[in-house]
Amino acid sequence: MKPLIPFNDKRGNDLIDSGFEDFYNLLDDFFTPRSIERGTFKLDLQESEKEYIIEAELPGIKKDEISLSIDDGRLTISVNQAKSVEEKKKNYLHRERKESSMSRSIYLADASLEGVDAKLEEGILTVKVQREQKKATGRKIDIS
Repeated sequence: MKPLIPFNDKRGNDLIDSGFEDFYNLLDDFFTPRSIERGTFKLDLQESEKEYIIEAELPGIKKDEISLSIDDGRLTISVNQAKSVEEKKKNYLHRERKESSMSRSIYLADASLEGVDAKLEEGILTVKVQREQKKATGRKIDIS
């Protein structure tokens, strides 16, 4: 019955405790890719001396469904997507609308608020964040 527990969250299920649950969660998470349908997305983070480059996979997401913010060095990518199709010719007994909302945050210690660039191209959101040069906050103390 393990596949019936959503998102591999077995913390609330104290009935089964074989000692291998964390191992099975690790395997499930490794072999189950993240996807928009499951409420999250993949991203890559690169750094150079001058900037951070973040690439997030957002297939099927439009530019106006994405929100980007940076606050105290924390870059947050949020997606709010609502899909509804109106078909007047069909008589539905049951119909579900697809709505998804997801968010990921990354801490960038020396991120600059100026010079942030973002573009969405072929399902890949690329965000470039400039790095600030931090002033030294410590010093060496000589012992006499």
